[in-house]
Amino acid sequence: MTFLLTLLAAIFVLGPLIALHEWGHYIVARLCGVKVLTYSIGFGPKLFGWTSKKSGIDYRVSALPLGGYVKMLDEREGEVAADEQHLAFNRQHPLKKIAIVAAGPIMNFVIAIALFWVLFMTPSEQLATKIGQVLPDTPAAMAQLPVGDKIVAIDGHEVQTWEGINYRLAGRMGETDNVSVTLQSDAEGNNATKTYQAPIKEFMQGDAQGKDALSSFGMIPWQPNIAPIVGDLTPDGAASRQGLKVGDRITAINGEEISDWISATRIIRDSPETLLSFTVLRDGKSVQLSIMPQGKKDNLGNDYGQIGAMVAQSEIVIPDAYKTTVVYGPGESLVKSFEKTEQLAVMTVSSMGKMLSGMIGLENLSGPITIAKVAKQSFDISWQMVLSTAALISLSLAVLNLLPIPVLDGGHIVYYVIELIRGKPLSEGVQMVGLNIGLLLLAGFMVLAIGNDISRLF
Repeated sequence: MTFLLTLLAAIFVLGPLIALHEWGHYIVARLCGVKVLTYSIGFGPKLFGWTSKKSGIDYRVSALPLGGYVKMLDEREGEVAADEQHLAFNRQHPLKKIAIVAAGPIMNFVIAIALFWVLFMTPSEQLATKIGQVLPDTPAAMAQLPVGDKIVAIDGHEVQTWEGINYRLAGRMGETDNVSVTLQSDAEGNNATKTYQAPIKEFMQGDAQGKDALSSFGMIPWQPNIAPIVGDLTPDGAASRQGLKVGDRITAINGEEISDWISATRIIRDSPETLLSFTVLRDGKSVQLSIMPQGKKDNLGNDYGQIGAMVAQSEIVIPDAYKTTVVYGPGESLVKSFEKTEQLAVMTVSSMGKMLSGMIGLENLSGPITIAKVAKQSFDISWQMVLSTAALISLSLAVLNLLPIPVLDGGHIVYYVIELIRGKPLSEGVQMVGLNIGLLLLAGFMVLAIGNDISRLF
């Protein structure tokens, strides 16, 4: 059942993005006077579709849902009647060819901007960007960032939400340098700002691989101070087997003092298959226990530890000082949607460059299985998360398709730019060599990405 729901979620999110990408090629081809033969969502055998009696175009849905294509009249793919040669793609001016090929990725950019625009216009109550906690032995701790101050900028870029902070930090993945953090303190009532330099080294790599950017950096939003008292235990969990009991209060883990439940769970999650020394208070006496968290994998394949202990329930009240309502008008939302699209596009290209240079590991590359799982997870959270996920995937499709690899749209654009400069196209032999190289590169990336997906499952 979970597999079916994951598949349906992936189709629901990816289907429209692929359809609109191909529609971009399709509509611009028709506007440029090129005859379209087939408009297909998916590759391979035809599942269903229809043929337009007016235009003769074969509209179809095909068996392999990993993309789509628009087949146009082209003399390189078969004989073309003399009275239709002016309708063939290969006969068009290079600028028309570039417009047709670029229309797909551009459509994906437009989709991302439109979805971000809707999300920015939706009012939301969020945690204020005040630092709730600084984790020890992290860049934030080394920079001595003060708890309670409000984060207003990262590396000189204004931030208004924790999501924005997370993206700015994630963009520094793999780097060794300083991160500039600008804080605003209202302790003296003057809203003064101060900029700190936090040193990072191979950020989010090594032991921090798989952790989120905020935890890796060490500055955490406000979190409720929940007493670290065990409220329930899973019968077959590590905690139950190793002697932890309901009512025990965890006071230390591996010698580190524990004052709240979230601190305890953070250490446990970060220590899969690692023996931990627990100190608990039971009936007024201190008890020592050794517990090894069971290794688990989250929906994205990241390892985490779990001991099967649940906290005693308590009411959570967020202080007013740590709450804020984020709302933008239509105009400001549009500007911010363009800014966010640009930021994430640059970050995506930068991440690809870091992978190729070895600055970050190739294990960060994700394929269709991870995309499907993220789509399913977004449906479990909220409609806003579904739109956000769709926008991020659409943006990724745009950037990926613009890479200068011959089999992709970006590679074809390179060919047509060369044709525009030379006044004639490259020879078919040269184009075929490039196409074969592109196919090999793309196949290699797909094998690696799917291999990473599979490794995250086990």
